[in-house]
Amino acid sequence: MTTTGLVAPRPPVRRPRSRTHSVTVRTLGPVALLALWWASSATGLLTPDVLASPTQVIDAVGELWGNGQLPDALATSLTRSGIGLVIGLTAGLTLGITTGFTRLGDELLDSSLQTLRTIPFLSLVPLFMVWFGINETAKILLIAVATTFPMYVSTSGGVRNTDRKLVEAMRSFGLGRLAIVRQVVLPGALPSLLAGLRLSMTLSVIALIAAEEINATEGIGYLMSQAQSYARTDILAVCILVYGLLGLAADVLVRGLERVLMPWRTAGPGGGDR
Repeated sequence: MTTTGLVAPRPPVRRPRSRTHSVTVRTLGPVALLALWWASSATGLLTPDVLASPTQVIDAVGELWGNGQLPDALATSLTRSGIGLVIGLTAGLTLGITTGFTRLGDELLDSSLQTLRTIPFLSLVPLFMVWFGINETAKILLIAVATTFPMYVSTSGGVRNTDRKLVEAMRSFGLGRLAIVRQVVLPGALPSLLAGLRLSMTLSVIALIAAEEINATEGIGYLMSQAQSYARTDILAVCILVYGLLGLAADVLVRGLERVLMPWRTAGPGGGDR
């Protein structure tokens, strides 16, 4: 066999990317959208009755912050979202471990949970209003339901993918079920758990928007309904941006957890491109 004309293979060389470069690239999209928004408002393509200009939105932020409406609404919405998210994560994690780690739990619960998962949580709003009224309970439970199933699916799948030989080896060393779950199963399912956490935190913001449509008297949703009544597109834009920033903050938080809990994902192959 001749090797004439062949060249020696060269492994790909990854050039390290600085943190500043990564942040700069990530901000290009939002900055471009902001510039387009400003230009459209300045040229009259966007009139204030359609969408307020960035300057008007900034003025609205100052107005709402100065009179205390925005801090109060933000605190109320974060409390609703946070309590509902904690309930949903706890339920999803518990059910996911139960169905993923035990055959009995899988046979008893998984088919019912998969059926419930296909029901859009927005369709539950009228039913929750009948069951729980228009108080905080209905709002919090709607967020909890919306965030339970992403966590359940991710946890169940991650637990099922745990190396069974490793589990059996730990049993042979005398570890009980709870110890195996805590020391073997959960660490092995960590990537799936964080993926479920990311989806659940994002959905908690989406569910918050729906929950605050249930006759809210405080919160970001209440500000939106009041702004709609008075055709204040500047306040409407503020509320929409707040919701978006809440979702972005949730995603950044999970990314930070990934770097702390799974440093090999950024340091390993492909990590330099993230």
